[in-house]
Amino acid sequence: MTSHFRRLLSLSTAMVIASTAVAVAEPSAELVEAAKKEGALTTIALPHDWCGYGAVIDGFKKKYPEITVNELNPDAGSADEVEAIKANKDNKGPQAPDVIDVGLAFGPQAKAEGLLMPYKVSTWDEIPDNIKDAEGYWYGDYYGVMSMIVNKDLVKETPKDWSDLLKADYAGQVALAGDPRASNQAILGVLAAGLASGAKAGQEAGEAGLKYFAELNKAGNFVPVIGKSGTLAQGSTPIVVAWDYNALSWKDTLAGNPPVDVVVPESGVLAGVYVQGISAYAPHPNAAKLWMEYLYSDEGQTAWLAGYCHPARFNAMSKAGKIPQDLLDKLPPAASYEKAYFPTLEEVDANKAAVTGGWDKVVGANVQ
Repeated sequence: MTSHFRRLLSLSTAMVIASTAVAVAEPSAELVEAAKKEGALTTIALPHDWCGYGAVIDGFKKKYPEITVNELNPDAGSADEVEAIKANKDNKGPQAPDVIDVGLAFGPQAKAEGLLMPYKVSTWDEIPDNIKDAEGYWYGDYYGVMSMIVNKDLVKETPKDWSDLLKADYAGQVALAGDPRASNQAILGVLAAGLASGAKAGQEAGEAGLKYFAELNKAGNFVPVIGKSGTLAQGSTPIVVAWDYNALSWKDTLAGNPPVDVVVPESGVLAGVYVQGISAYAPHPNAAKLWMEYLYSDEGQTAWLAGYCHPARFNAMSKAGKIPQDLLDKLPPAASYEKAYFPTLEEVDANKAAVTGGWDKVVGANVQ
């Protein structure tokens, strides 16, 4: 993190900026009223230990106690979220998601299929252009980098890079945090491994990543189990490839039992952006818009950082002196992030097609 991010403005300037920003960034009284009338919001695929979502949901409930939050399938992947909108087009009941939070490649897909409605939050201008749809159908919210989390009770030597995982020392130890045929986190884990081999981002890195995982599988090092904090602690997946914010959150939850290391690899440092969208068929469209306003407010964006994620408005908030230093200090060293590669949407799409289309044939491990 460069020094100018750390420079806090004098308190008075910060307060002036904060108060003007609040004046501009507060949702309209009409929207709040309409959302309260609907009285409910249905989310999907939001595990509470992912990116600080538990605190985010609690913060929204506290601010708007009149709105009941109905949470569907916390462990679903991005593809499942898109399918849930499709499956519930005519359903106004509790099984129809109002909002989705999906990997970057899934935003344009959902837009192309007519599954999203456009909405621009009041802090829209502070979301970088390259991670949002110009028409407002989807918008980046937070990002992290791919890391490895290691159970130190079972793994003597912590791997430093992707190539290390192929060593015989790691037999039966390495897992992905999802099914690479449906989970954005796992798909991008494959891309990161491909990038580490020197392949170009996109189809080339996707195919190189598949070759890498085929080799890992053949060596007997890959475990076809979806890695989580529980499987890591129990020892069925002693090394899990996961977003840094998930790994750091699991580390907090495990609290030294077992002790774990979280490593950002030396090569193939991949940044991944997650995007929000509102279902075109949302039973509670106003509550959905209010939820987005909350996520992109200073409070919501700071909550991502508390959950070890870099929020979409990070740069703008840093310049305005709105980011607490203690939150910055809890993240892995800034140097680990300097090498991070942000793939373009085209590269993410091409990689996704290569990985989801080729996993069964090339790697052949049924991850579940």
